[in-house]
Amino acid sequence: MSAAVSDSNLLRGKVVVISGVGPALGRTLAVRCAEAGADMVLAARTASRLEEVAKEIITLGRRAVTVPTDITDPASAENLVAAAVDAYGKVDVLVNNAFSVPSMKPLARTDFDSIRSSFELTVLGALRLTQLFTPALAESSGAVVNINSMVLRHSQERYGSYKMAKSALLAMSQSLATELGPQGIRVNSVAPGYIWGPTLKQYFAHQAEKYGTTMEQIYEHTAAGTDLKRLPETDEVADAVIFLASPMARAVTGQCLDVNCGEFHH
Repeated sequence: MSAAVSDSNLLRGKVVVISGVGPALGRTLAVRCAEAGADMVLAARTASRLEEVAKEIITLGRRAVTVPTDITDPASAENLVAAAVDAYGKVDVLVNNAFSVPSMKPLARTDFDSIRSSFELTVLGALRLTQLFTPALAESSGAVVNINSMVLRHSQERYGSYKMAKSALLAMSQSLATELGPQGIRVNSVAPGYIWGPTLKQYFAHQAEKYGTTMEQIYEHTAAGTDLKRLPETDEVADAVIFLASPMARAVTGQCLDVNCGEFHH
């Protein structure tokens, strides 16, 4: 069991589908949902990565189905839905976690192809999966949790393209909450700050080498901007996702829960 808050029964008996199961947040979400009692459907483009995470879940005594999926491809997304329903007969939770590294150029110099591809994955990919899973989620009075970003809360340089896509994802989530609510489906978002996990550690190590400082100093400088003087960990983002996916949040929909240790207030 991870060091996170115990959630051994929050998702007991649920079937959870997660897109974008990679080595960082996606993996943590999958393992934590399994620890919370869920059986899993794991989707990503890289099949070998899915198999690694599935093995971890099976050791926890839960079931895991792996479905290599490109959510920007309609046929591939349809295959994911069919595989999930065939395996378990139902779906209770969809977590839209697919991610691509954003263009980090100023908007004035960002080419439109990179903006389009970001929207295709971040916004339209999440919408496609939500549309396709709606019948199953309506049957189970299920939940959708979309992984957003604290980029919603600032307009720092070079994040323009990313903010455009994530802002559209939030607007889409709010609209879906209104549209799908009468069918018993809840739609919420989680907006993490910097996530202190493998990906960020590698980035900070790179920055430390580039600027001749230490990773600890970069961490302290970054964390200084938060109320808690630290950065949220991967497990802490998973806590928020599991809460919103669970019956604990049965009256919560159309909301965005920020997990940033107080770096931004909303």
